[in-house]
Amino acid sequence: MTHLTRWGIMATGGIAKTFVLDLLKDPATRDASDIAHQVTAVASSSSKDRADQFILDVGIPAPCAAYASYEELVADPNVEVVYIATPHSHHYQNAMLALEAGKHVLCEKAFTVNVAQAKILCETARKKNLFLMEAVWTRYFPLSIQVRQLIQQGAIGEVYRVLADTSFSDDPENKWGSDNRMVNLDLAGGVLLDLGIYSLTWVFQALYHTLPRDQRKAPSITSQIIPYHLTGSDESTTVLLNFPTSTPSNGPHVKHSQGVAMTSMRVANDPDEKGTSGPPIRIQGDKGEIQVFGLPFQPTRYRVIPKKGLGEMREVEFSFPAQGRGMYWEADEVARCLRDGKLESEGMPWEESLVIMEVMDEVRRQGGLKYPESIESTKYPLQL
Repeated sequence: MTHLTRWGIMATGGIAKTFVLDLLKDPATRDASDIAHQVTAVASSSSKDRADQFILDVGIPAPCAAYASYEELVADPNVEVVYIATPHSHHYQNAMLALEAGKHVLCEKAFTVNVAQAKILCETARKKNLFLMEAVWTRYFPLSIQVRQLIQQGAIGEVYRVLADTSFSDDPENKWGSDNRMVNLDLAGGVLLDLGIYSLTWVFQALYHTLPRDQRKAPSITSQIIPYHLTGSDESTTVLLNFPTSTPSNGPHVKHSQGVAMTSMRVANDPDEKGTSGPPIRIQGDKGEIQVFGLPFQPTRYRVIPKKGLGEMREVEFSFPAQGRGMYWEADEVARCLRDGKLESEGMPWEESLVIMEVMDEVRRQGGLKYPESIESTKYPLQL
C-alpha cells in the first residue's frame, strides 16, 4: 500500500523550488513504489501573490493553497509536514512555529544557528510526538549509503582519516557585497553554516555514523576562521577534528581518527569544474582509500583504491532518476518515517545533528564569529 505524504512549503526561494520539483517527480522512476508526495500548500512571508506565482512556476497541481504568512501555512489541516526553506537565521523560529502547530518538520541545513536552539527543537518534537529532521539531503543519496556500507564492511580496512573540501572560487565583493545572505551576519551568513556543513557531513558520516550508536563519540576541535572584511562573516574556515575512535572495528590497537573539513569562498576544490583537481572527499583506511567525486553535496561517483597487492581499483557512477537533483531521496525518507511512526531518521538522527551543531558552535567560538543576539536567541516567539 502506498503512503501519501502531504507537504507544506515554507518560503519560495531557489532551494524550495529545487525541492518541490523533485517532489513532483514520479517515485516509480527511482523504484519507490511504497510512498507518494503531494504539495498541498505554499507560503511566502511577503505576499500571497508570490506564493501563487511559485505554484504556477513550479507546476504544482491543484489543489494547492497559497498563503501570505507562515502562520496560515501551519494552520492548514491539509498540511502534514512542513519543509522549511528559509535562511539559517530563521530556522529556529520557523521550526518552532510548525511544531507548536502540531506539524512534522523537515528543516533545511544548517539545522539552526546554534546547538541550544537545536536542542529545544528536538525536545519540542519529542514532547509533541512529532517527526523532525535536518535536511542534509546528501546523506540519503544511494552513493552516500553505499560508501557508508563499504566502510562498515571493511572495504578499506580501519578508517583513520577523512579529508573533505567544499569550496567555490567566487568574487564576493562584486557578487555578494555585504547584503547577500551568503555574507550577511543578520542571516547567519558565511561559509561554515552554508557550505562547510557538507565537509563536516562527510567527516561525520564516514568516521562517526559508521559506528554503532553506543560507540559514537564527539571529537576534539581545532579550527581557524578567516573573516570576510565587509561583514565579519567567515569567508574561509578549516576544522581539524580528532575522534577518540576509529571505524569500523574501533580498535584494538589505534583508537583515534581525524577529519579535516575545509570550506572557502575564494578558492575552489574544483577550479575548472571538470574534476581535474581530483576528489573533494578522500576517506582513508589502512587497506585503501575511497574517493568521492563531484560536488560534495551532490556527488556523482566514487572510487575504491585498495592498498597495493590487495586488489584492483574500481569506480562506481550514479545518475539522478527523472533528471532530478537528488532531494527526493530525503523526502522519501521523511515519508517512510511518518508511515512507520518514527520521530527521527536513522540516517540523520537528532543526536548527530546536535553534535555537529556543537562542533560549529566551537569553531565559531575559536574564530570569534558571533551572530546578532536576536538570531542566536532561544526565545520563542521572537520577531526577526
